[in-house]
Amino acid sequence: MDVKYDLNSYVRVLKLASTPSWQEFSQISKIAGAGIFLVGLLGFTIFAVMSFLPGGV
Repeated sequence: MDVKYDLNSYVRVLKLASTPSWQEFSQISKIAGAGIFLVGLLGFTIFAVMSFLPGGV
């Protein structure tokens, strides 16, 4: 492991990184929220179907 090389790489990435604008942050938040909602809805749907089937949960 070349620690100096690794640290230089990390510093270079941090220098290139920037804080997203409010518009970018809002869009990413909406997409992530929609994904979380869809996964939860899918889990609830599977749970509901399994509850109505004989021998389900």
